[in-house]
This record gives sequence, C-alpha cells and structure tokens, in this order.
Amino acid sequence: MNRVLTLFQRWPFAFALLLALVLLVLNLFVSPSFLTPERLPGTLATLAPFVLVGFASTPSILAGGIDISVGPLATFINCFFVAILIPAGLGNWQLAAPIILAVAAGAGALNGILVAVVRLHPVVATTGMLFLLVGLSLSIAQNPVAAPDNWTEVFAGSIGVLPGALLTIGAAGLIWFALRRTAFVSNLLATGESDVSAYGSGVDIKVIRILAYTLGGLFAGIAGIALTAIVQSSQSSLASTYALLGLAAAVLGGTSLAGGRGGLLGALFGAVSIFLLQQLLTASGVAPSLIQFAYGAVLVVGVVLGATLLAPRLKRNAS
Repeated sequence: MNRVLTLFQRWPFAFALLLALVLLVLNLFVSPSFLTPERLPGTLATLAPFVLVGFASTPSILAGGIDISVGPLATFINCFFVAILIPAGLGNWQLAAPIILAVAAGAGALNGILVAVVRLHPVVATTGMLFLLVGLSLSIAQNPVAAPDNWTEVFAGSIGVLPGALLTIGAAGLIWFALRRTAFVSNLLATGESDVSAYGSGVDIKVIRILAYTLGGLFAGIAGIALTAIVQSSQSSLASTYALLGLAAAVLGGTSLAGGRGGLLGALFGAVSIFLLQQLLTASGVAPSLIQFAYGAVLVVGVVLGATLLAPRLKRNAS
C-alpha cells in the first residue's frame, strides 16, 4: 500500500492513468467496436474538446489560481466562429484562426489582469467572465446555427491515416512542450508553490499569472475549434456542460488546487478518464442527467485524492 501511495505521490497523474486504463477495458467489453479504425477518428474528435478544456484549466491552477470560464470560452468561440465570422466572410482559416486565438487569449488575459492586477479573487473574476461569455454566446446564437462547409471539418475526420483530432490536441501539446524549454513553466510552478518565495527570487508573479490565464484562454480557443469540428453548428447550450469539465480533468489528473504541482499530462489522462466514463454510461443506457452527477463525483474524488496524496509534501513544507 505504501508503495502505491509513493507511486501516486511521485507521479500525480498515475491514478488518472490507471483509471483510464480500467475504463478503456470496460468500454471495450460493453462496446467491442469502440476503437475500430472506422470509429477511431470520430472517437478522438469527440475526446478532443474534453482534453483541450482540461489543458485550458491547468496553467491558472498551477499558478495558484483557478479559471472556471474556460469551458464557456470554448463554446463562445464556437458560436463566434459559426454565427459571426463565417457570415461576415471571415471564415477561411487564414483569417479565422488568428482572430479566434487572439480573442480567446484576450479573454484569458483579461481574467489574468483581474486576478493579478485588480486583485479580484480568481473564483469571482472567472465566474464573472463565465456569465459574460454565456450571455454573449446566447446573444449571438440563441438557437443553433448550422455551419456551412468549413476548414474545421478536417479535425473531425482523418488526414491520410492521421486522425484530425490529433492536430488540435498536438498543437496545444507542442505549445506547452516549447514553453517547458523556457523559464516560464518553472516560474509558473514556483509562483503556485509560494508566490512570496517566487517574488523574493526575482520572479514577476503578476506577469506570470497574467500569462498563465492567457495561455489557458489560448488552449480554450483551440478547444472551441475542436468543438466546432464535431458539432458543425453554434451550440451555446454546451456552455454549462463544459463549465466544470476542464477543472475536473485537471484535478483528477493530479494538478493540485493549491498550485505548483501538476501538468498537461495529468490533464490529458484526467480528460480521457472522464470521456471514457461518459462513453461507458451512455453505452450502458444510463440517463443523460446522471452523467452530470458523474462529473461532480469525479471532481470530488479528484479533490479528495489530491489533498490526500499531497498531504505528506505539505507537511514537509510546513516543517
């Protein structure tokens, strides 16, 4: 038992990885065709928004904050692209992609400024942004608007033998991989671990926190593209569905709500676990309303396990 706890403490994502493997086996038992080559691109396309919203939640948590607006930001980007950019003749990827990513990163940066400069509590700031984004989504697309043929469709299918969803997930992964080659990620973790110590070491914690929320907004923008790929319409009603998914994925993947510990790999396994749980419940005929209950249960389990596994480390820091 001690060896298992040591394993989880050394690699916080290990629990989510183990859970994902168990749920994968159960899914294959219930639906043997779950991962056939014919279904794989569609399955990964459905998974991509889960993973990317999980990625979007992670940087702000690592910096010692929280951003609960990344899910609604992804659905706003979906509505913004389908109901605004395409009708305005700005739907081609050369124009739309930079606009989408700039708008999403800007929303994240605004959250960062509210938290780091205005000093609003992260929950207050991002809850306000959540309601703002939901209101904007409903204003521009109260009813679903079907999208004409567009460049996002490739992310729901295949490019040769490569599932298109791997491009959106891979793009976010490459951004994080590149950032890990810089001092940003280490400063991000140091700020989340102890902003006083980080400030004393010369880290500009305001800038780091603003960049963390900006990066989360950027990932949410990519999630909005991945979401559009599978729904091919504006879906403002999905804001509530994705509101807590990212947080649940990050926490289940071992990212500490206290900050300073975790990463995108854990969010990936956490998102995969939640996705596989949803697929298993759906394939088993469970009522859709209970899936929301399952999300809440997963979030509670993640928080409890995270607090339990991190307790020895916190004791060491306190001593």
